[in-house]
Amino acid sequence: MAIAPDLVARLRDILGPGGLVEDQDDLAPRLTDMRGRYTGKTPFALRPATVDALSQAMALLYAAGIPMVPQGGNTGLVGGATPDERGGEVLILTDRLKAVRAVDPAGDTITVEAGCTLAQVQAAAAAADRLYPVSLASEGTCTIGGNLATNAGGIHVLRYGNTREQVLGLEVVLPDGRLWDGLRALRKDNTGYDLKHLFIGAEGTLGIITAATLRLWQRPRVQGVGFAALPDVTGAITLLGRLRQAAGEGLTAFELLPEIGIGFVLDHLPGAKRPWRRSRPGMS
Repeated sequence: MAIAPDLVARLRDILGPGGLVEDQDDLAPRLTDMRGRYTGKTPFALRPATVDALSQAMALLYAAGIPMVPQGGNTGLVGGATPDERGGEVLILTDRLKAVRAVDPAGDTITVEAGCTLAQVQAAAAAADRLYPVSLASEGTCTIGGNLATNAGGIHVLRYGNTREQVLGLEVVLPDGRLWDGLRALRKDNTGYDLKHLFIGAEGTLGIITAATLRLWQRPRVQGVGFAALPDVTGAITLLGRLRQAAGEGLTAFELLPEIGIGFVLDHLPGAKRPWRRSRPGMS
């Protein structure tokens, strides 16, 4: 799809320096998904530095009938942040929207923009002696906007729930450029429709999340990790039940590691050691 030069010029004016990425070499890493299964094309990418610039740019694209694909850290595994091969979709990158707007230890909330990495949010919470509990292998790269758009889970779902359970309020730019301001920090809020849940897990199809107010938790004072060798999944489920009875909410994670997975680590990660003395069949 050819995009009119005057529209490109208007976008460049709105977004300012660094806001319009046209060099295909710069775009290349953004056009293939993390697993390398999908590769697409785009005429250019938008990198807005403010929510207002994003709103104005999306209004222009919407009026021209140009489809948009939002992308955060590009760590997704299902291709949802990759434009298609036709080359008519404009990529919208949120990595410059990365302000920590507010941290409220008394209210146990943090308000951050969508381009903040998960690790940055965790660090900001820790600096206030609080915990943001969502934890993923890609937390140094994945963004809060992407976590929200995919309703990411992570290793602590057992105790704290998915990303959805951490959200008190959202700010979203709708496809036509209008701003939906649903940033609320009130926990006891029973007013009207809870519209934020329409956007969480919607993969950016209903709008682009630009900021969120998230719940914080008290930091655990003591943590421990244990390994147990088990013969099968049934044994693991039995163990989980017993641990829940003994530890209650103190149990924050419970993972099954198949023997084949441990074997891959030992084969490909130098210095890795088996967590027990000898190989056992089944799960761990």
